[in-house]
Amino acid sequence: MSRAKTRVPSRERRKKIMKSVKGYYGRRKSNLRLATDAANHAGQYAYEHRRDKKGDFRSLWIQRLNAAVREHGMNYSEFIHLLDVAKINLNRKILADLAISDPAAFAKVVEIAKSAKSS
Repeated sequence: MSRAKTRVPSRERRKKIMKSVKGYYGRRKSNLRLATDAANHAGQYAYEHRRDKKGDFRSLWIQRLNAAVREHGMNYSEFIHLLDVAKINLNRKILADLAISDPAAFAKVVEIAKSAKSS
């Protein structure tokens, strides 16, 4: 009798797919063909949204910066321009974190930017 060589790898492939769709609704969690489709779609969405997440966070940082800078009598675009003029190289993530965690230090950064406006 010949030896079956594909049983273990194919079973592992099926187990991997079924594990990835655990918790899905209806036959998508129990039928291999539907589970494969669901897992592929989920993977595509995950791939796209990993890239979207970067833009989402940048938008969040900009909103936080705009709110923090308006308390000091400026708007976001003017602030970013003045940071560039003052040659302050802090990215939006660090600035937004600074505005939340250490408002006094952020106020100093705003003052430096304002002084660059006059000079």
